[in-house]
Parts: sequence; structure tokens; C-alpha cells
Amino acid sequence: MTRTLGDVAPDFTAETTQGTIRFHDWIGNDWVMLFSHPKDFTPVCTTELGALAKLKPEFDKRGCKILGLSEDSVEDHRRWSRDIEETQGVAPNFPLIADRDLQVAKLYGMLPSSTQGDASTRTASDNAPVRSVFLIGPDKKIRLMITYPMSTGREFLEILRALDSCQLTSSHKVATPANWKVGEDVIILPSISNEQAKQFFPAGWRTLKSYLRFVAFPKP
Repeated sequence: MTRTLGDVAPDFTAETTQGTIRFHDWIGNDWVMLFSHPKDFTPVCTTELGALAKLKPEFDKRGCKILGLSEDSVEDHRRWSRDIEETQGVAPNFPLIADRDLQVAKLYGMLPSSTQGDASTRTASDNAPVRSVFLIGPDKKIRLMITYPMSTGREFLEILRALDSCQLTSSHKVATPANWKVGEDVIILPSISNEQAKQFFPAGWRTLKSYLRFVAFPKP
């Protein structure tokens, strides 16, 4: 089944490197970044897991948990983690789902529901679409989806930037422009009339077009 923005993220129970989790219970009232890998012991993914482990404090500051997924067993994940620590200088410090039967990948639309086999019979190329990032809010809804090719390592600073935007726009009547960063001006939603905007933004705003109104970064 194809997943779209705004869908409730499917719940599941899975074994991970940090024990069994039921996804919705594990989320609690936090945000989550779920990111997936087609296979353990793959080069690009090895660099990604190390890079993300180093950035975990930034996700923690934003109240966002990290959950990885790869189409292999917990035992394989643990062996791979040792390689990651050796080559990247840090081991994964977040749980990795063991999706040997491909069920979570299929549940999230990364593989067709008709896909057959398990991790032991499939290669990374077989699982190439399992290279997605999902940002999921405390309401359990999918707020962002990005899928990368196997040859392109993910830029987690961009995902942090997108997380900042998702968190801001979930609590204010604004959108964020291209290349926006925390502290910069934002855009008043087109659905907000000027009269309504006066209530939300009494300090005023600047209008470039009737549909393009910039306002200062909302204070917490």
C-alpha cells in the first residue's frame, strides 16, 4: 500500500537491537525519524549510520527519536554495528529493526505487498527501494517522506532542517521558504486572511504578493 503525507504511520511490533518494540507505544509523545536500509554491510549505509550516531544529540534536543530499519537479523545488525564503530568511529546509538520477513518495508510501501522471500534470499539490489526517511509526529502521522537511491548518501543536516520546519509549522500558522533555517523569516499561510493575520502577527509583516507575506520567526 502506498503511503502519503498525513497518513497515520502504520503500527507494528518488531525485534530491534534494543529489544522488542510496539511502534506507536514506543513513539509516545515524541517525534520519530524512521529510516531504512536495503541490507546490512552495505557501504553507503555504513557511513550513514555512523554519521547519524554522531548527530543523535541534535535529534534528542528536538524531542525526536531515531529508529533504523534494515532487512537483516538482529545478530547481523550487531555484527554490522561493530564494523560501523571500527570504520566510522562510533556505533549506532539507536535501535535498528530486524525486518527479515520484509513486513515493515511492505507496510510502509517501500516494497510491493506481493514481494516474496526473506533477508537470507535477497540482495541489497533486490531491496533497493528500502532507502526511505519518514518523519512522524507525536500524533503518529507521517509529516515527511524522502527516498534516496542506493548510490546517494543521506544528508542528515537537511533532515534536521526539515524537522525544525515540521515542528514549527505544526504549531504556528506559517510555512518555511526555500533554504530556511531556524530564526529566519517565515511565510504566513495563504489560508490566513489579513484580518486573521493581525491577530496572529500583531507586529505586522511584509507583503511581496497577496499570496506571499513574510513575517518574523515566531517566538516560542
